[in-house]
Amino acid sequence: MSYHEQTPRQLKFYSIIFGTETRAGRWFDLWLIAIILASVVVIMLDSIASLDETYGNLFLYMEWVFTILFTLEYMTRIWCTPNRRAYIFSLYGVVDLLALLPTYLSLLIPQAAPLLIIRLLRILRVFRVLRLLSLLSEANELAGALQRSGRKIFVFFSLVIIIATIFGSLLYVIEGPENGFNDIPTSVYWAIVTITTVGYGDVTPVTTIGRAVAAAGMLVGYAIIAVPTGIITAELTGAQRIRKMREMLEARNCTTCSAVEHDPHAHYCRFCGTGLPRPGHAPEPEPEPDPAPAPAPESKPEPEPKS
Repeated sequence: MSYHEQTPRQLKFYSIIFGTETRAGRWFDLWLIAIILASVVVIMLDSIASLDETYGNLFLYMEWVFTILFTLEYMTRIWCTPNRRAYIFSLYGVVDLLALLPTYLSLLIPQAAPLLIIRLLRILRVFRVLRLLSLLSEANELAGALQRSGRKIFVFFSLVIIIATIFGSLLYVIEGPENGFNDIPTSVYWAIVTITTVGYGDVTPVTTIGRAVAAAGMLVGYAIIAVPTGIITAELTGAQRIRKMREMLEARNCTTCSAVEHDPHAHYCRFCGTGLPRPGHAPEPEPEPDPAPAPAPESKPEPEPKS
């Protein structure tokens, strides 16, 4: 399963299946996305009881057709890739495998069939087809902000649970089982629903004091509901500031035409072809040509001796 040399046929399939630079590669990915969407629509329609009674056999036949196509595609990917282990354990490889398993598992466990909806994750390939790699970088930036703010959010939710427990205990003491607050867990459930401004209405305070406490809980909920948003926004703002500073440091000006180049991997100006300085460095001076050698002095002929 390690890296191996590809045959010409494997190279051709690899450029079509894994690449988007060629016309055939782009069309392959677009058709693959269309088939994925069609299979997901079939799964959703099959979950409707009236349609399942009428077209159940047709949906089952179509599902097996989709599964066979995806199985052949998965096996072809493993066959033509130069590093099979890297593909199998990559994000795309794991998603491709998970998109196949529910159909085969449904032979043993019929309840596993709806898990085929995981095929929607394969639509991630549209980012490669449309070359929207910047969206992936934005997603990574958001994930990084969530990871960096994890401790603060954990502290915030701990505080919310403490507040909900206090409000729930107060309502349990004030209202009691006769008004629907049968125990403290039920009262804490009511407090969480109230503080988060959901308000199902299955349990409500009846007494005047209970309603006053409930009103205070609602106001507390409105006051703290925006705290996680502020925490994540602050982390995102800091990440964007760092990214802009890095882009400013990596930007370089051409010494000939003054064009600005933001690509850190570019070595020459895209407009005039002049060599660019390294990112974060001043322009390197052009090497001075070697001075021309001084002409050798002319030798004068020696006079002939007189006889």
